[in-house]
Amino acid sequence: MMPNLSRRRFIAVAASACAATQVSAASRSVATWRGHALGARADLAIAGLSQAEATPLFHAVEAELSRMEDLFSLYRSDSALSRLNRHQVLPDPPPELLQLLTLAASVHRLSGGAFDPTVQPLFALHAEAQARGQCASPDAIHEVRRRIGFQRVLLGTNVVRLHGNGAGLTLNGIAQGFATDRIAALLSREGLHDVLVNAGEIRAVGDFKGQGWPVSAPGGRTIRLADRSVATSSASGTLVDTRAGVGHIFDPRGEEGTPRIAPVTVLHESAAIADAVSTAAVVMSDGDLSALRSLGAEIWSNARRLA
Repeated sequence: MMPNLSRRRFIAVAASACAATQVSAASRSVATWRGHALGARADLAIAGLSQAEATPLFHAVEAELSRMEDLFSLYRSDSALSRLNRHQVLPDPPPELLQLLTLAASVHRLSGGAFDPTVQPLFALHAEAQARGQCASPDAIHEVRRRIGFQRVLLGTNVVRLHGNGAGLTLNGIAQGFATDRIAALLSREGLHDVLVNAGEIRAVGDFKGQGWPVSAPGGRTIRLADRSVATSSASGTLVDTRAGVGHIFDPRGEEGTPRIAPVTVLHESAAIADAVSTAAVVMSDGDLSALRSLGAEIWSNARRLA
């Protein structure tokens, strides 16, 4: 079992990622909530409601986040994802899992394979080696890389299969964005039009009374979000091998290029797409990023727009 690694996000959630503390201090008509989702801290701010008025909504949010854990968590042994990895087949897959894997397949194709959830065996290899106080050997890495490739994921309406012995999926590069989108949709269905959701990635519904929801980005920059999502990734955000300095974002293509040192920030309407694109962009060259333009993603690094 891979240990519960901290997430790679570099947006400063403690300062103003969800703007919950900052905004509520300025206005008593902002209800706030804090919890956890898929291994990351989660925050929620709803403009125009008191804490008491928002309490039933917060209960609904907690229930939905728990349901997302039941689908996508690697740390719940009975989650849909864990059962798929364990048995290499999942009959009657939940529709949300099919939806997420279909979206992952699209980003995989447009990124030229730079985004690929089948890198899970690499995570497991490094985690197991580190637990023994060792580094993964080059031969072991080479062997495990033979199990990687999204062509191993066979999607059907009635079943999902992983083809090849030892294949596995991690949805850490997209599931938190997907959960964020789900919570935003839930609150929108309740008639709320001014909300900031952070379930590992951040999405604004509305514009916080015309000001834009304040979110801290790398370098101390503040982004004002209005009906948009933001995700930030960095190769050094989490080390899966502290001895060798191996970061948690692998190039699935097995290329020898060096990942970007600076964090990559992506803006998009969908938090799931922003999440996946920010992961892929860390291992993509500037020239290759143009392939992602059809997704409508806005990609930044070092205060410079890349695509």
